[in-house]
Amino acid sequence: MEASSEKIIDLRQVFKAYDTEAGSVMVLKDLNLQVDPGEFVSIVGPSGSGKSTLLNMITGIDAPTDGEVHVAGHPIHGLNENDLARWRGRQVGVVFQFFQLLPTLTVLENVILPMDFCSVYARGEREERAMNWLERVGIPEQAHKLPSQLSGGQQQRAAIARALANDPPLVVADEPTGNLDSKTAREVFDLFDALDSEGKTMVVVTHDKALSERAERVLHLLDGRISRDENGNGAYTR
Repeated sequence: MEASSEKIIDLRQVFKAYDTEAGSVMVLKDLNLQVDPGEFVSIVGPSGSGKSTLLNMITGIDAPTDGEVHVAGHPIHGLNENDLARWRGRQVGVVFQFFQLLPTLTVLENVILPMDFCSVYARGEREERAMNWLERVGIPEQAHKLPSQLSGGQQQRAAIARALANDPPLVVADEPTGNLDSKTAREVFDLFDALDSEGKTMVVVTHDKALSERAERVLHLLDGRISRDENGNGAYTR
């Protein structure tokens, strides 16, 4: 996608430390990151390098110890929990490795839930919009089933539909193919490619090198810092 001049993600000198029994552990260290609207970015690195913590900064799930986090035009490091929840529901779709669908709700009800929470769309529109997203991800026939009745790949598609329910400009995924077979994983990345081509900004953590290289940009994290920033062909970009 062609990018605009305003960054959709702008992290400025971000530090993140966690208190443990052994003392304070610094997970992110003076991290700076800018992402343009419409970019497809993958994040790779060894276990403990800070990948999930970085996603938690971008989504507002966690706050930096120091530094600034600006996402979708908002300085989210300064928002309280209620404002963060409302902001996240409208601006960011989050996809998790373990799906996190509510087990007592049908797939359709799971997709409608973010619309109910944020009240972005009129109540009478929500079911039709949810069905449109389920069609978009290829599982409309699963709408009235419980998540436990779906395969892993179908559950992840449902989770993606839920993440897209309020049509956010940014979609963030943490190891979204980690529990899927290779064929289904490729299909999920095909869907991410399509969303990127339609203007969504995609930020995906993945351990799969072949899948990560399908992104336009690959960030390598090591010891809480970005050690390399390159395009999908391995060329250093910035």
